[in-house]
Amino acid sequence: MDKKEALKIVQRDGDELENLPAHFKKDKEIVLEAVKQGSNALYHADDSFRKDKEIVLEAVKSSGYALDYADDSLKKDKEIVLEAVKQDGNALQFADDGFRKDKEIVLEAVKQHGPALEFADDSFKKDKEIVLEAVKTFGYALDDADDSLKKDREIVLEAVKTYDDALEFADDSLKKDREFILEVVKQNSRAIGYADESLRNDPDILAIVKKFWNKKNNSLK
Repeated sequence: MDKKEALKIVQRDGDELENLPAHFKKDKEIVLEAVKQGSNALYHADDSFRKDKEIVLEAVKSSGYALDYADDSLKKDKEIVLEAVKQDGNALQFADDGFRKDKEIVLEAVKQHGPALEFADDSFKKDKEIVLEAVKTFGYALDDADDSLKKDREIVLEAVKTYDDALEFADDSLKKDREFILEVVKQNSRAIGYADESLRNDPDILAIVKKFWNKKNNSLK
C-alpha cells in the first residue's frame, strides 16, 4: 500500500487509521486527514500527535470526545477545549479542571448538551444563567442543579418542556403548588405523575391532561 491509497482510505473513514501500517500513523498528512473524518482517529495515531495542536484541534472539531486522547498540555488550551465542548458538551469532563470554573467554557458546554452541567464546578450549578441554558437543552440537567434552583419556577418549567420526568427533580414545594402544576401539565402532561399526590386528581389539572391525550389520540387516527 502506498501513501496515496492510505490517504484515500482515511478520507473515507478516518477510524480506518487503526488498520493501516504503523508508518502511516506517524505521517502527519495522513493523520490530519484521519482526524477530520474519524471520531477515534487520534487514539490510533502515533502518540506524538497527541501533543500536536493542529492535529488535536482538527480532531476535536470532528469529535469533542477526541479531547480525551489529547496530551494534558492541550487539555489546558482554551481554544481546543472551546472547540471540543462546542462539538460535544460532555467533552468538558476531559478538559483541565480549571475550565470547569470557566464560565465561557461551561456555558458553551451546556448549550450543546445540558447534562454537561454534571462536570461543571459546583458554583455554576447555582448559576441561574448556566442552569437555565442547560435545562433548555435537556431537562434532565435539573438533576445536577443546586437545590436552590430546583425551587425556581422558570427553570423547572423549562426543564419539563424538554424532559418528561424533569419534575421528579424539582423541589417538593413546587410539586404541591397547584398553580404551578397547572402550568407544567400545559407544557408536558406526562409530568402529572410527579406532582404531589394531592393534585393528581385535581379536576382542572386532569382536564388539561385529558385534552392533551384526546388530541394526541385523534391525531393518530
